[in-house]
Amino acid sequence: MSSLDEKDNAVPADSNAQASLPNDTSKDKMDEKENETSGFIIFFFIIGLVASLIAGWVIFPKLLYSKKDQPINFNHLLHMAEVDDGCQSCHFLRTDGSFSGIPGLKQCIGCHDEIQGESKDEAIFVEEYVQKGREVPWLIYSRQQDCVFFSHAAHIKGDGMDCVTCHGHIGESEQTRVYEENRITGLSRDIWGKSISGFNANSWERMKMNDCAKCHKEAIGKASSVQTGKEGCFVCHK
Repeated sequence: MSSLDEKDNAVPADSNAQASLPNDTSKDKMDEKENETSGFIIFFFIIGLVASLIAGWVIFPKLLYSKKDQPINFNHLLHMAEVDDGCQSCHFLRTDGSFSGIPGLKQCIGCHDEIQGESKDEAIFVEEYVQKGREVPWLIYSRQQDCVFFSHAAHIKGDGMDCVTCHGHIGESEQTRVYEENRITGLSRDIWGKSISGFNANSWERMKMNDCAKCHKEAIGKASSVQTGKEGCFVCHK
């Protein structure tokens, strides 16, 4: 055999390595494509999650709640300076233990039978309500469902709770807040609270049954409050 034939038939030592190169390259390309696909999936998942949170916590509440102004503005701070017994001067317990709620026209006429000062709201109140004998159709922030009965006497007299615990520092306000009404339930947003996530920093930020239950559970652990704790759900929730 000639030296030329020997050269043609000779197999290079690294021929196997060279033959395997195309397969390795294809595998690398497939891995790159899989990584790119996974990256896109994760990216779109994060985008979808963020969009869902924005829609649920920002956009949805704006659509769910309608905003309404109170018939007239009420200055709590001004009235608190004129009364002797704080909140209970106007929001008091009757002799039978029932709560008076929002003051009626009869309670206001004693001081507002005539226009006092130059307040526009004072003029509207006297001319449109006092002189016409009409009750002011206040929008009640704390109105619960019809199945719920809340005893102010049990909490104010029995447990010594302060009004601020549930109603916040409303006695220091000079303007009535905008009333936000749930379009589905017809109840005030104060029942659920401002935080759509369900977290609240202060006790007066919402008035959900879970908040009542938490307080009553804590009371059960105290010997002096066991009976109150047991009766709580039956007194407040029929």
